Amino acid sequence: MLLTFSIFLIFAADSVNVSDMKQSLPTSPGPIGVFDSGYGGLTILSKIREALPQYDYIYLGDNARAPYGSRSFDVVYEFTLQAVEKLFEMGCHLVILGCNTASAKALRSIQQNNLPHIDPKRRVLGVIRPTVEAIDTLTQSRHVGVLGTPGTIKSESYPLEIHKLFPDIQVSGHACALWAAIVEAGEAQSEGADYFIQKDINALLAKDHEIDTIILGCTHYPILLPKIRKFVPEGINILAQGNLVGESLKDYLQRHPEMDAKCTKGGTCTYFTTEAEEKFAESATTFLSEQVSVQHIELGNNQTNN
Repeated sequence: MLLTFSIFLIFAADSVNVSDMKQSLPTSPGPIGVFDSGYGGLTILSKIREALPQYDYIYLGDNARAPYGSRSFDVVYEFTLQAVEKLFEMGCHLVILGCNTASAKALRSIQQNNLPHIDPKRRVLGVIRPTVEAIDTLTQSRHVGVLGTPGTIKSESYPLEIHKLFPDIQVSGHACALWAAIVEAGEAQSEGADYFIQKDINALLAKDHEIDTIILGCTHYPILLPKIRKFVPEGINILAQGNLVGESLKDYLQRHPEMDAKCTKGGTCTYFTTEAEEKFAESATTFLSEQVSVQHIELGNNQTNN
């Protein structure tokens, strides 16, 4: 099935001084930007680079203000917009939100309200739509479960997107309040994680006994796959996002040569974090099979309050 990114651009007013920003943005080709509130987006970046190794990338992690999952819609939108603007200033014409919470709470607002004023030719894409488009061929019972952060589940982004494409599919969601924190704390392989993982999986399956496909609706969760498979009954599909997003982006660039021409191709990847460089470099090894060099960056004074 053809995986596509959906773009929604509606002209609307915005509070940002977009006139000055548009004039100052670089116009020459630049890297593809990948943003996440923490480290989970590195699982997306890794799969994108496998699918498209020839491109240049900038990864920006707002680790100092993570996690986003429990924050309000307004705060997630504000923080995500700051990151997108920063990546545009750094030369990116295309930005991927490698974060389900940002995709659920901020993507549509940025596409509709900000891009037309910042630069209508730049693009911001998310991870939810490519995931949803793969569901149809996987579920036989037409009953699907979603495991995600409280913010992603509360937004109901997955049920909304699934029902747009496949109105016959029934969707049940469950918020896994601690999973992302377990991964960020480096406890993904600990025995202590088993209790929470089993408890949340059982809670989801108790909502609908006909579920035959589970979406991992957080980019942290692939790190927990060995334990997730341990507690998910045989015969139930487990859908992680990385490969889907990588293949979808590949298809998108093939269908949009005008954007492909704006993406440089040197095979490089540069990492930035709002946190301490040493901590990011150490934690990133959980998500990547390589050591990374990272630089510190500021976003909106890295405010941690709501």
